[in-house]
Amino acid sequence: MLRYSRQIPVKYYYSTTAFESNSRHIPVLCTEAINYLNPEPQKIYVDMTFGAGGHCKKLLDSSQQVAKEYEGRLTPLLGRFSDLPCLLREQQVIRHSVDGVLFDFGCSSMQFDESKRGFSVVENGPLDMRMDCVHGMNNDQVTAADVLARVKVEDLVKILRIYGEEKAAKEIARAIVQVRLALHYIETTKQLDDLVANCLHETPFRLDKLKCPSHVATKTFQALRIFVNNELNEINYGMILANNYLRLQTRLVAITFHSLEDIIVKCHLNGNVIDGLANPISLKYFGYDIVHD
Repeated sequence: MLRYSRQIPVKYYYSTTAFESNSRHIPVLCTEAINYLNPEPQKIYVDMTFGAGGHCKKLLDSSQQVAKEYEGRLTPLLGRFSDLPCLLREQQVIRHSVDGVLFDFGCSSMQFDESKRGFSVVENGPLDMRMDCVHGMNNDQVTAADVLARVKVEDLVKILRIYGEEKAAKEIARAIVQVRLALHYIETTKQLDDLVANCLHETPFRLDKLKCPSHVATKTFQALRIFVNNELNEINYGMILANNYLRLQTRLVAITFHSLEDIIVKCHLNGNVIDGLANPISLKYFGYDIVHD
């Protein structure tokens, strides 16, 4: 959360993920996003996807120190979009009091760079894929490996086809279940990479919609990540909350990465609010039973 004021030189804020990755994250469409947000002095802005703070740093004209030295101007809050009401209530921020909201959906390069997170199809690591596996926020959440260990083939087809827009969803789902029966557990990204490539009998790369080379397992990884993190429901709820907390005639800026995110955002911006769940698939694999039944 930002309280924007040009009178105070705000300093550089690193998230834990950014610091541990030893890489500099370059925020996408940074200048464009801030221009559209059009920040003004003495206003309150909420960056819903802080990450390494790239957009915040641009907005605040930050320096190379830690923002906590300027208490009251930059307040980091850790949680899901659906946690926002409680988090803002703790900061005495009420509805219709925020002057701007910024979303940058999807994973950051920092998360892909850390093999232990399980997002990357290039680096081998555990099939985790939880957005937060460090701060205890998602300790009760199943991993991608947990899902693959228990999901039924017909449900996995839906996950891959809808969330990954994978045309070969049925073939990949059947191959995963067959390998699972033999190995009992698919637990690394390399195992899943090799499985998808062998299933499709293709080279490691194929052309995406933009005719750019893309790893054959990219859509499978995307689908599992979206499912594990309940991303579409969180995006839908986040957009509803942004509307609830913004003042009249203020601004919301949303950067989307793929068509599923884009559809939800445009529905809200066009006034077609999606009530209830945005996900067409029941998240029945979340909870105690998938790990312990």
